[in-house]
This record gives sequence, C-alpha cells and structure tokens, in this order.
Amino acid sequence: MSARQEKAGFVFTGWHMFGVLFLFFGTIITVNLTMAYFATSTWSGLVVQNTYIASQEFNGKAASIRDMLATGIRGKLTVSKGEILYELAIPDRGPVEADKVTAHFKRPVGEHQDFIAEMQPVGNGRYTASHEVLPGHWIVEVIAVKGDKIIMHEANRIAVIGEAK
Repeated sequence: MSARQEKAGFVFTGWHMFGVLFLFFGTIITVNLTMAYFATSTWSGLVVQNTYIASQEFNGKAASIRDMLATGIRGKLTVSKGEILYELAIPDRGPVEADKVTAHFKRPVGEHQDFIAEMQPVGNGRYTASHEVLPGHWIVEVIAVKGDKIIMHEANRIAVIGEAK
C-alpha cells in the first residue's frame, strides 16, 4: 500500500450525524411528551378552584375553625366492611347531636373514585352510612351541621387496609 491509498471502510458523514441528533432529540421529546400526557391525564392538580378567592377567605375560615375547636367537640371515624361510622362527642361530657353529617371521601390522586356519603343518625351522637370503601389511601372530610351552623368540620387522611368484599 502506498501512502496515498486509504483502506476502504466506514466513513462517518453528515447524514450519520443527522441521524444521531435526530434519534437523541427524538428520544428526549418523546419521553417529555409521554410524561406530560400522564401528568395531565392522571390528576388535575387542583386543590381549590380559585386560589385568589381561597386566600381572601382564609382568615374567616381560620377564625371559624378556632371557634369550633373551642367547643371541645371531637369526631371519630370508623370504616369497615361497607359501613362508615362517625361519632360526635365532647370528651367527659357525652355525645353531641347534629342535624346533618356528610363525609366526603377523596383519593389523594385522581377523582374518579371520590364520593359523598350522607350519614344517617343512629342515636347517641353516632351516624352511619352504607358504602363500600375501596382499599387504599383516602382523604375524608366530615362536616356536621346543627341548625345552620357547622359544629364539626375535619379532614383526615386514612388508609383502608384489606380487600373490598
């Protein structure tokens, strides 16, 4: 072989570089679009409909919660085998009666399994509803009303363990 002769073989051209760049950026764009789709289709991300209005109402809600807590009323939620039980009482003083009790069950992620249970009184500050609660994590917001005043408003995160039957 002379000094001017080259060995025949692969030559990296501009088209090859174009292919490398296309595959590299195509992969990044595809992954970003896929993640954006899953992010928007699985959870709305909304906690309140209008954050400005919620911020304006915050002080009033905080004051009403302080007043409610000062009454000493406590609630206890029990979920088991298709039965939801809520008990209202003032410790060391006895049960508290309400006119209406509702429990809003919300999944921390997603809305398709959320439901509202209208609780029925069974006496002695106990309220019940029949509704199957699927296993997993829930945020339960319970609101008890007597007359036109909210006497208990609490939200708790619970975990339902076991199979739904």
